[in-house]
Formats: sequence, structure tokens, C-alpha cells
Amino acid sequence: MTVEIRRAREDDLPAYIDALSAGFLERPDVGRIVEDVKPLWDLDRTWGAFADGRVVGTFRSWATEITVPGGVQLPAAAVAAVTVLPTHRRRGILRGMAAAEHAAARERGEVFGLLYASEYPIYGRFGYGDSSPIATWTLDTLVTGFHGAPSGSVTLETANEPTRDAMKRVFEAWRRRQPGEIRRRDFSWDLAVGLREEPWDTRWKGFIAFHRDGAGEVDGYARYHGEGKWEHRQPRTTLVLDELHALTDAAFATLWRYLAEIDWVSAIRAERRSPSDRLRWLLTNARAAEPSDVGDGLWVRIIDLVRALENRAYEREGGVVLEVVDPEAPGGRVRVELEAGPSGAKAKPTRRSPDLTVDVAALGAAYLGGRSLRAATLAAGADEHRAGALAEAERLFRTVDEPWCSTFF
Repeated sequence: MTVEIRRAREDDLPAYIDALSAGFLERPDVGRIVEDVKPLWDLDRTWGAFADGRVVGTFRSWATEITVPGGVQLPAAAVAAVTVLPTHRRRGILRGMAAAEHAAARERGEVFGLLYASEYPIYGRFGYGDSSPIATWTLDTLVTGFHGAPSGSVTLETANEPTRDAMKRVFEAWRRRQPGEIRRRDFSWDLAVGLREEPWDTRWKGFIAFHRDGAGEVDGYARYHGEGKWEHRQPRTTLVLDELHALTDAAFATLWRYLAEIDWVSAIRAERRSPSDRLRWLLTNARAAEPSDVGDGLWVRIIDLVRALENRAYEREGGVVLEVVDPEAPGGRVRVELEAGPSGAKAKPTRRSPDLTVDVAALGAAYLGGRSLRAATLAAGADEHRAGALAEAERLFRTVDEPWCSTFF
């Protein structure tokens, strides 16, 4: 069997969507989805595997940027819609599509590949590292109060274009200082507030609350919907927090208080939050807030090692010659000399003997500062050519602020 890996054309889209939905065990209205995604997908970034005239694999990306430690935004490819038909597994199709996209990303000047993994064991083989954890937080509103007093004002807003634009302004300011967060696509804001039909799901219907500071400026928002329930003739509604972002501690605390004090609400479930969310510190009973489903969120694949290392901040002084095992690099390895500290970093290709050899997936896991490099190397191993080099690199990459990506794709 000959498999051709190439970019999809517009006339491929019906078969492409059909193969994609089969990979995810869905049976949507393919014709409607094709019309929905035509204006949204960049076909130059949409890869397909074709065998005997049939689409047997899918792999696509979209252009974004990610905030790295220190607040710099670097270009990245957000990977999604990855499938291989169950009849064509174990034939190198996924590896071929990933290699094609990574080569194209290098040509586009993107520093990273990013994705959320539907299954954990898959993507480490292609150089992606489990980099930014997420968790679901559940707040029992009936057994706690809040420290302090609310500030500013909270208003319920109509889901319209001005509301969308104000939310986007808050998010843009917030994501530029949050390591691990990415730029969202413009149309995703229409989906978020229900101004546009979801291609793969029902239209969002819920509520949007703004926090305004003393000057009347919007500095935080919460987007949420309810799951109604009654027990023993008492309301026990769960409020599902779709997202909450705030530019100040006061806005963060006041929005959480507002949500917890809504009538009929006995619990709040907030998915895709940081495991280190500060919510519990707001509460008079910190046990009322519990994290669950703690695990991998955003995965990072380093594509341009020099730019990645040189453009992030480091909280400690250090220097190391890193040799990174990367099957996609010429010769399967790339070697970089890194000198870094709070005042800046210099990274350059080198032929010097390495101090430390690590796998590209392990470095991707540790890059944003929230994962232990020493732990990440346990899977593929590490070669320490200079005593203490691994511990030094571990300290160099760790950060006080943990990474978090609230944007699912």
C-alpha cells in the first residue's frame, strides 16, 4: 500500500471531515461542518494521508503564539484534528504527517508545536513534552465564605460584539503575562459568547459577568452556565465556570465571590484551571475547594531550539552545553551552548563537548518552568557528561510562576 501525505484541497474536505469524525467515533453532519470550516481552516496547514484515493489520516494546525517565562510571545503551531483510521494504524502514517507539519513549521519560522493529547502515550514519540498541567476545581459554596470584602462592581452583560471585544481585551492583557497561555483565533471569541454556531457542538448559551474597577474599567470577566438540580425540594444547581480571567487580585476575588453567592448554586465546577489556582486562599474554609482530574494539559514540541532557549527568562545564573536528541534534526542531535541568568540569555549552536544530553520531549516538558527536567528525563534517560549538569539545568529551567494554558483546541 502506498500512502501519500500532502496538504488537503478544498474538494478533499468532505472525505477529510468524514475520516476525522471516524477517528473520533462521531457521526456529525459532514456537509454542514465542511461549510462551517471552509472559511476557518488554513489548507496550507491541513495535512492528509491518502491511500487508494481515500483519506486515511488527518493532521492540521493553526498559527498562534505562546507566552514563555519572562513575558515574551513566540510563534507556534497549534496542532489539532489528529487521527488515523483504525484500518491503517501501525504504518507510520502519523509519524509522516507530524514530520511534514514540523518541517513546514520550521519554514514558517515557528518555534514550537503545541497540542492537547487525547491519549497520553502517543506524542512523546514525536518530540512533544507534557509541559503545562491542568485541573478541575470544585467549590462547595454551602460550607464557606470569603475573606475580605468585594471591590469594584460586577455586572451581567449581554452576549454581543461589544461584550466579546471587552472580554478579548482582558484576555489579551492577561495572556501576555501568563507563561503557557496562547493567542486565540478571532472566530473563537464568537463561539465563546454564542454569536456563532459551533461546527462540532451546540451553540454556547450561558452568562457573562464583568468586573469593573473603581474607575469603571473592565478588568475581569467570568463566563458560565448552569446545570440545574433539585434534591429534597431544595435547589442544588452546579454552576459550570467556562472561564474566568482577571487582571488584578481584587477582580479575581470579587468575581469568585459573585459566582459563589448566586442563588440556587451549591457547587461550582471549573475545568481547565491551574492546579495551583489561588481560589482556596480566598476562602474562610479552604477545604471547600478541591482539585481533581489533575493531569497533562498543553504539550510542547521545541522546533527552533536556539530561539526557544534565548527568548525565555531565567531566574538563576547558569551555563550548560545541551545536546538534544531530536530525530528530526540533522544527524538526530542538536547541540547548543546556553548562558543564562536574570539579566538575559545567550544561546548558540556549538561544537563543544556537551555537558548534558537529553531527549527533545523531556526538554519540551521542562521548558515552561513547571515540570522537573530531572523527572522528565526518566522516560528516555539523560547522559550527564559533566558531574552536576542535570541538577544545574533543572534549577535553570524552573520558575516561580507555573505555566497554565486555559485555551483548549
